[in-house]
Amino acid sequence: MRQVIRYGRRRHGRGALRGHTPVIPVSGRGSGRISVAGLFCVRPGQRPHLLYRVKIHRSRKGERRSFAETDYAALLDAAHQYLKAPIVLIWDNLNTHISAAMRRLIGNRDWLHVIQLPAYAPDLNPTESVWSHVKRSLGNLAADTADHLAAIVRNRLKRIQYRPHLLTGFLAQTGLTVDPEPP
Repeated sequence: MRQVIRYGRRRHGRGALRGHTPVIPVSGRGSGRISVAGLFCVRPGQRPHLLYRVKIHRSRKGERRSFAETDYAALLDAAHQYLKAPIVLIWDNLNTHISAAMRRLIGNRDWLHVIQLPAYAPDLNPTESVWSHVKRSLGNLAADTADHLAAIVRNRLKRIQYRPHLLTGFLAQTGLTVDPEPP
């Protein structure tokens, strides 16, 4: 599909005439997809942290279309190195989170304690608010490639990382508290 642009008219954005919807040519086949995994890290008395990984899947034959257990384990290892502390992980019931392979990987990490959320409880997971915030910011985006989309998602997540008040708000939406109760 090609757009005809007449000379003498002002263009706006990616080549469309002002007042007309831009037409972006696409090949018709996907360039892949991206997956994002994140950890919302909170320590009493300190600002919250957001750690994440973005993975691009190229739709190759036999390639997994999501994060594998080893990818999640690598993210947890990176969080442990960054935070320099034991981790209490509160996790939803995604199939890779509760698989036998994941249980083995968790069992090999003595610094990790896992607590499962109830069967369907996105309102208790502050990371869901992060994903919602990022998705809302992508509303009118027309990414050319999976690489382009991944770069934009990384940019949006980086912006969130440097806004601790926003992260604190995401945690407040859950109704959960971080401060331990006195004995």
